[in-house]
Amino acid sequence: MKVAAFAVDGFEGFERVASYRLYGLDGVRKVASAEWIDADDDRAAIEVARERLDGRPCELWQGPRLVARIERSHE
Repeated sequence: MKVAAFAVDGFEGFERVASYRLYGLDGVRKVASAEWIDADDDRAAIEVARERLDGRPCELWQGPRLVARIERSHE
């Protein structure tokens, strides 16, 4: 977990932010891309993953823990 500083309306503080690894998968489910993302929790990280990879399949990991496997969207 990272600690991020923030300031809102003159109030300064710190919050914990989790780091996740987002792996974009190719047609044979091999890693085609990878990037780090920070999010408040798993749900927020999954939303970021869906937006970033725009319907392509991916896996989201936090350290050794598989958080989500997101399949290709068929929109």
